[in-house]
Amino acid sequence: MPKINGNEIRMGNILEHNGGLWVAVKIDHVKPGKGGAFAQVEMKNLRNGSKLNERFRSADKVERVRLEQKDQQFLYENDGMLVFMDNDTFEQIELPADILGERRPLLQDGMIIKIEYHESEALSASLPTKVICKIVETEPVVKGQTAANSFKPAVLDNGLRIMVPPFIEQDTDIIVHTETMEYSERA
Repeated sequence: MPKINGNEIRMGNILEHNGGLWVAVKIDHVKPGKGGAFAQVEMKNLRNGSKLNERFRSADKVERVRLEQKDQQFLYENDGMLVFMDNDTFEQIELPADILGERRPLLQDGMIIKIEYHESEALSASLPTKVICKIVETEPVVKGQTAANSFKPAVLDNGLRIMVPPFIEQDTDIIVHTETMEYSERA
């Protein structure tokens, strides 16, 4: 694995530090009036989610880790475990359902997601940026309610509650942005 200087750390870099794998979440380059410059790096542990603030001087060396990304197809859920299949090797793996966090309801049968691996350990899973969902419950359209910023609550087929524009009716397919968990457009 390549070693990089402390001042070369960028947001999103994955580092091996103190025996753990960390992702750089926030970086501040500080040049105090006295002493050498350093990078104040806020890191999040990829295995347990704990956070750490660390100072790296430009002379400090840290190992940068590259994760292998694989597209895997979601098959089913079994006792809190999500089962995925590699479409090339047809090998199946099980991951805990909480690997997706609050985005878990957006996971659909047959969906292809990206799973990041370090050696053979799955560290994270990410959904496509947009998914199609159906509105199962929302208020009816009210005439005259066409203000630019007005939204109304809606319940999706997966139980998720989001805000949608007033013209969206029940049984409409919409596209939900998975990063913000918000309405994007009509499908």
